[in-house]
Amino acid sequence: MTDAEIEAMVPEFNGILGWVEQLAEVDVTGVEPMTAVIPNTLRLRDDVVTDGNIRDKVLANAPAAEHGFFGVPKVIE
Repeated sequence: MTDAEIEAMVPEFNGILGWVEQLAEVDVTGVEPMTAVIPNTLRLRDDVVTDGNIRDKVLANAPAAEHGFFGVPKVIE
């Protein structure tokens, strides 16, 4: 950044620092920290083995299959 650009940012930085100082004055005694405004819980599913070993059925959808894997064009830069 040039010196002129830095000088133009000074009022904005001072405003940000003033806002942070204002936040530091807020009494948060008894307020639990939170990660979001609304309560969130993870929706987890059971980690169970399903009908695996269907590689041939999956590869039937591939435009090109090679050695049991999806075939893709070679990309060389």
